Amino acid sequence: MSTNYFEGQKQVVAINMANLTELAQTLLTNGPHKLEKTSRRVRALYDRIYIFDTTEARHVWEHPFFPQFYVPSTAVKKGLLTKNESVDKEESAFLATLKSERKSTDRVISFEKGPLGGLVRFEFAALGMMRKLNLEGSLHIDDYKTLGSRKIYQYTGNADLEISISHPKDPYKRIEILPSSRTITAKVDGVTIAESTNNQFLFETMLRTRHYMPKTAARWEFLAESETISTCPYKGVANYYNVVVNGKEYKDLVWWYKYPTTESTPIAGHMCFYNEKVDIYIDGVKEEK
Repeated sequence: MSTNYFEGQKQVVAINMANLTELAQTLLTNGPHKLEKTSRRVRALYDRIYIFDTTEARHVWEHPFFPQFYVPSTAVKKGLLTKNESVDKEESAFLATLKSERKSTDRVISFEKGPLGGLVRFEFAALGMMRKLNLEGSLHIDDYKTLGSRKIYQYTGNADLEISISHPKDPYKRIEILPSSRTITAKVDGVTIAESTNNQFLFETMLRTRHYMPKTAARWEFLAESETISTCPYKGVANYYNVVVNGKEYKDLVWWYKYPTTESTPIAGHMCFYNEKVDIYIDGVKEEK
């Protein structure tokens, strides 16, 4: 089992993403949850060379939550990819190694048969694409440089970075941010941590409404910086705060985006409390967790 974090909401994916053999076998047996063409131009820069540059990539849902990019094997620069052992007796898919002049990674699957036949899955984090200022490893979508990891690297606001992603955007999901003057109160263990009538309500497909309050609305004596960082392809890189109240510390109950993506600029300077773990009151009415 692997765990994916989306700004406070934990999703459990029933595929062992770390075990590429198991992942490939599962996809061969059950097929992907969804497979679609995308007209986006997708390029990957690795060790100072583009290992592929294609408008024939596929959105592949390995699980129900979000897609990944798979690229045609014919789009991969010749001489860089070597097939290793097959994942099954039918040789439907192979583990593979990507090797450039100075670097290599074996976090690659090359599919030969089935619905994913002719496609290659690269693990972009393993290619070093989480390093925000590393020009040797980056993923470009429609000519914007993006990233392939949601790990612990802080966003710098560098002008050549449009967004930071943990996965491609799902074409079936969207966000909408609307201002609200309703009174939002956040309480932990009966103590009011923040209250505001100048909020931003963020609506995201298939997720509950998130209430973003100005950071000035918080009682900072109860907040302590957390080392946790997560990313969202729609909003950017999130930092977190722990809540300390009545002698107890509650981890990562609050997140905020210092440099949100362009589409999410209304939440800049705002913080959001984890609805599922904090008592949220809307105009005095307690929200269900």
